[in-house]
Amino acid sequence: MYLTDFTVEQENFICIYDTSTRTACIADITNAMPHFDDPDMRELAESTLAVLQNMTDEDFSAHVFNPAYHNEDEEE
Repeated sequence: MYLTDFTVEQENFICIYDTSTRTACIADITNAMPHFDDPDMRELAESTLAVLQNMTDEDFSAHVFNPAYHNEDEEE
């Protein structure tokens, strides 16, 4: 995994924030962090921010953010 690769969890997490620019996404997640009481959510936010901070604006702009949906009906 490269420093600019997102896990499925990180990708889904990013999709609930402003993805218009890398800076906007970083700001949205950073602003939300004080409201995370769950340690797992805080860890996800921190790891996501680390990837965002290590990528370029160009890489971010080229990335298509698609949430991964889990449909139990498809497993049958």
